[in-house]
Amino acid sequence: MPGFWSTICVGKQKKYQAEPEVAVEQEVQCARSHGLTAFKKMALSDDEDVNTMLVGTQLWKIKPGWRRQRLYRLESDGMTIWYESKAKKARSKQIFSVLHIESVREGRQSEGLRRNGRRFPESCCFSISFVGRRRNLDLAASTDQEARSWVQGLRKLMGRAVAMSQREKLVHWIRDYLIQADRDGDEKMSFQEVKDMLRMINIDMNDMYAYSLFKKCDRSNSDTLEDCEIEEFCTKLMQRPELEELFHHYSGEDRVLSAEELQEFLQHQGEEATLERAQDIIHKFELNEKAKQHGLMMQEGFMMYLLSAEGDIFNQKHRKVYQDMSQPLCHYLISCSHNTYLTNHQLVGASSTESYISVFMEGCRCVELDCWEGTAGEPVIYHGHTLTSKILFKDVISTIKHYAFKYSPYPVILSIENHCGLEQQVTMAYHLRTILGDMLLTDPIRNADPSKLPSPELLKGKILIKAKKLSERRSSDEEEGRTRMDVAQELSDLVVYCQTVEYRDQPGNVCEMSSFSEDKVRRLMKECGNTLVRYNTRQLSRIYPDGMRANSSNFSPQEMWNAGCQLVALNFQTPGYKMDLNRGRFQDNGVCGYILKPEFLRKENTQFNPEDVSSSMKILLVRILSAQQLPKLNQENPNSIVDPFVRVEIHSLGKKRESETNYILNNGFNPMWDEELQLEVLCPELALVRFVVEDYDKTSSNDFVGQFTLPFPSLKKGYRHVHLFSKDGTSLSPATLFVHVHIKDP
Repeated sequence: MPGFWSTICVGKQKKYQAEPEVAVEQEVQCARSHGLTAFKKMALSDDEDVNTMLVGTQLWKIKPGWRRQRLYRLESDGMTIWYESKAKKARSKQIFSVLHIESVREGRQSEGLRRNGRRFPESCCFSISFVGRRRNLDLAASTDQEARSWVQGLRKLMGRAVAMSQREKLVHWIRDYLIQADRDGDEKMSFQEVKDMLRMINIDMNDMYAYSLFKKCDRSNSDTLEDCEIEEFCTKLMQRPELEELFHHYSGEDRVLSAEELQEFLQHQGEEATLERAQDIIHKFELNEKAKQHGLMMQEGFMMYLLSAEGDIFNQKHRKVYQDMSQPLCHYLISCSHNTYLTNHQLVGASSTESYISVFMEGCRCVELDCWEGTAGEPVIYHGHTLTSKILFKDVISTIKHYAFKYSPYPVILSIENHCGLEQQVTMAYHLRTILGDMLLTDPIRNADPSKLPSPELLKGKILIKAKKLSERRSSDEEEGRTRMDVAQELSDLVVYCQTVEYRDQPGNVCEMSSFSEDKVRRLMKECGNTLVRYNTRQLSRIYPDGMRANSSNFSPQEMWNAGCQLVALNFQTPGYKMDLNRGRFQDNGVCGYILKPEFLRKENTQFNPEDVSSSMKILLVRILSAQQLPKLNQENPNSIVDPFVRVEIHSLGKKRESETNYILNNGFNPMWDEELQLEVLCPELALVRFVVEDYDKTSSNDFVGQFTLPFPSLKKGYRHVHLFSKDGTSLSPATLFVHVHIKDP
């Protein structure tokens, strides 16, 4: 590929090449502006449920001690829900996009509706849960038919959203800003409104260039843009010069990509490069029917391909369970939550059953239950001796029953911190048995090798209890005296493969496991790293945050994974780069919550020491080419535009390695760098790669814009898009990075 990348004028005036003709695309682009066409594409134009949503429905919004009736309505794009206050007929603010919905629950399935929605019939209630840490939206309709229409309609729209291309998401994103910039609501855009929109989408464009672009699209000479003129303006705005260069390099002067030329591109990408594969891609992504019939790909189709999952930097084969799931539990890293019941601060935050649902959504397989004495004989869960709120133990178990296996079929471990007396422990055991039923594992797996822990495959659909177990070797004197025991027999009987004991630096029963504070495990790694690694080849270990982390902050899990520790417990409710690493690690293997450890962390006689950084190495070369549609950080200040730069981090053995680009002034819409970063990757089998975009600030700390983290073995080579996420793990679509990846030996 030649040295290149011509840039769009941003912030200062430059000489421009003539714009390519867009007349062929105008009809398609213009059609996107009409709701009817949008719904025909969704195959939902005659759907009764969706039509009910389009008309709008008076729904009750329910919060603790508060409820209000509002008109909720689906906009004509089929992706946006607005509400109108009953008292105010004017349109109110946008409250959510269908793209951000994780699930819709019928009836009183949310904690909020169970507590605050009793005055409404259950058949009229439903709740909407969102991706990330946003709270549920609890609603009630006047009739069960209205509630059913919204539940079914939202689910249909969610199905369509999953199938949306990146290009369609971009059109939806731009449309939102067009509506906001159209101050007078006349569906026409003056030049001032266009300038406002440009700032909203994070671009500080030179006025002269912006006006020349505006006038090119104002074909009616009305000094406003409307209908197809707006679409043409957006089409010009969304042009990708770096992709045009790449396409031209492989297609040649005719600017049309044949199957043979696409095959050459696939070969350079390190993809399956057969002619049949190239033809399949053309058939799947080419938009022009005539080109498709002749086995040819135009530039728009090429861009659609690169923006699709097949052009993603994350290996799509790893989006499904592909690893061997038949090895002992201790051979896997297991996604694990600390203080699962908390929604935020561990001293004064609220406890909620919703937090368990939230972590299960992310593939978590080990959750914590801090159990304390409650009133009326019912144990409660909260952070003891603090001001955090309390929830009933039985409500948590009921929630776990319904959601434990909704997102992954592999075993769930309940880590019980037991502070209850014997009587309420018996109650705990009763609830576990009666609520969980056959899900609860109460006996060893029949015919399993007792010298090894069973596998995730053998334990599918089972819930394991991690707690203290009474010794079967108690003396008769102890039995007769009933010196006070810590554990009730009924609760002890439920503990099978996760018996908590004090750590001993020698092999023990494979069913025994130990917990370590982050400080203790760091000391062990320094003093006897290989011993700890060998322990973790046979038995489970759980690592938890230091008690001084009053604000529920996290430690980096990477160093614990380096020692083969399986259950590295983090505060899922606290966003930040440590949770980014956790999400990055466990998005592998189909987000099932179990990641097979490298072979050197599974052999009982392994010589591996996590403190020894003289391991294998690769060199990662990443050319950061461009970014697309970065989010605006300061929504209150219309003149605030990000000055983005990109940092690439490697998290593996030893200290993290990182390298970053220069910053681009005043452009979050389509900044271009074309800068190559080179990083050493120690122990590639364990390494994580993190792409971070920040807003440069010379007077204070830089602001976080977005990130994406993935395991190094899941990294794909060649030209790739990196789809960015927010701090809380929510997609920032359509925000992406465009990069080129190359891996070589030292």
